[in-house]
Amino acid sequence: MTIWFGQGNRLRTRNSASGFTLVEMLVVAGVVAIGASMAIVQVEQGLANFRGNSGMRAVIGQLNRARALAITQRRNMTVQFVAPNQIQITRQEVPAGTTVMSTMLLESGVTFHLYTSQPNTPDMFGNAGDWDFGATTTTMAFTPEGSLVNQLGVPINGTVYLGRPTDTKTARAVTVFGTTGRIRGYRWLGGSQWDIP
Repeated sequence: MTIWFGQGNRLRTRNSASGFTLVEMLVVAGVVAIGASMAIVQVEQGLANFRGNSGMRAVIGQLNRARALAITQRRNMTVQFVAPNQIQITRQEVPAGTTVMSTMLLESGVTFHLYTSQPNTPDMFGNAGDWDFGATTTTMAFTPEGSLVNQLGVPINGTVYLGRPTDTKTARAVTVFGTTGRIRGYRWLGGSQWDIP
């Protein structure tokens, strides 16, 4: 680049080199790499939360649907949890017979699963026993009054534990208070802490 200076009509030449040095480029690349690694960790955590919440909402949705159908159609609606990840709603016909109302599979690898040393939820309905999905198929029914009962017609409380078996960040629980049919979801924070998402 040539610049004109007013002293004695003299021309001076000055080179203007613009750009980044190698050190500056390495610093920028390092900052970008750190930012990208932090973003990957956050995306992975967000994906685990999404998968767990998706499974929990599906279970809550099916339980609410079964309860609403029982109330509106004045028939018992059987809810059957079939390991590893299937929920089926069946209407009990009068005087005899059944009609399948809905069958749903949990997605994203979420199954009915209780993690080792996972504590009971704040509702204290237990974390073993009647609703052990790993070993048995468990059946219960919502009545036209909205309560949840066992095969003998006795109101039961219970908890559905679910998550991806290989990822404890997806651990969720859904509780049902048998007498009123109240349904509540929980997210496991690890240790002994549950949170309502």
